[in-house]
Amino acid sequence: MSTLWLHTRLAIAIAIMFAIIYGFITLIAYLLGFAYPVPLAIFAFLIMLIQYITGPKMVEMSMRVRYIKREDNPRLYDMVERLSNAAGIPMPRVGISQIQVPNAFAFGRSRKDGRVCVTLGLLKRLNDEELEAVLGHELSHLRHRDMVVITTLSVIPLICYLIFWSFLWGRGRRDEGAVIALIAFFLYMLTNLIVLYVSRIREYYADYGSVELTGKPYALASALYRITLDTTRIDEKELKKVEGAKAFLATDPSTARRDVSDLREADMNLDGHLDMYEVERFAERAKVTTADKILEIFSSHPNMVERVKKLASIK
Repeated sequence: MSTLWLHTRLAIAIAIMFAIIYGFITLIAYLLGFAYPVPLAIFAFLIMLIQYITGPKMVEMSMRVRYIKREDNPRLYDMVERLSNAAGIPMPRVGISQIQVPNAFAFGRSRKDGRVCVTLGLLKRLNDEELEAVLGHELSHLRHRDMVVITTLSVIPLICYLIFWSFLWGRGRRDEGAVIALIAFFLYMLTNLIVLYVSRIREYYADYGSVELTGKPYALASALYRITLDTTRIDEKELKKVEGAKAFLATDPSTARRDVSDLREADMNLDGHLDMYEVERFAERAKVTTADKILEIFSSHPNMVERVKKLASIK
């Protein structure tokens, strides 16, 4: 899968999302004489604006982020500085999340406002190549302005949901209101799935971006395996601390136990890490089942086996 194909799929998905909401609001305006959709749309966009403004602070609080300077952790800070220069983006703020679940995340309102964070659990478990690969993945999210894309698209299911509730209780003429509520609920479900689809594409795109910056696809595959493996050893209470922020993370902690059973097969020498040979052999023999593909539809992250297979194909 090429980056051009990923970009094309992303553009198509975004176009479909905006076509859906434009067509739906136009239909409501036609049925009701322009009576209701505009206030609902304005309200939804106001919520999106509030989320855009307050989102970084909410992430910082929920993930217990402490920002650092170079002298606090030269290894981490120097990696972020070197990779951000290679990516051609402003140096982001570097943070450490005081959480033991191994993972990383990037957020911010723009490239200039970018923040890249790793958890305490991640710093303890990855070697330098793996850590660099994960940081490259997160910096690629900032490079591609992923947070803005997802925030913007998320307003569309919200509009559909608000319209559904508005007309569910019979606003407007009775027959038209029931039809609009039914359509709104269907579109709410559909557009949510499209948002998840876009999120998965952005993860693939960030994986490619990491390889562009580091030149080491096996290092990211090894990091994903290591994160997944060690997440299964974390207490359930600790995992619940990141539940609300899992869409930001490099991997989905809630699927770790399912993913690790597949990824363990790649670790041929059982050392807890993957080299290029192990990644390529795994990619040749690993299969993604139909059940896995169905489950992936409802996930913000790609299937882990498919993700490693894609990394193995990058030359």
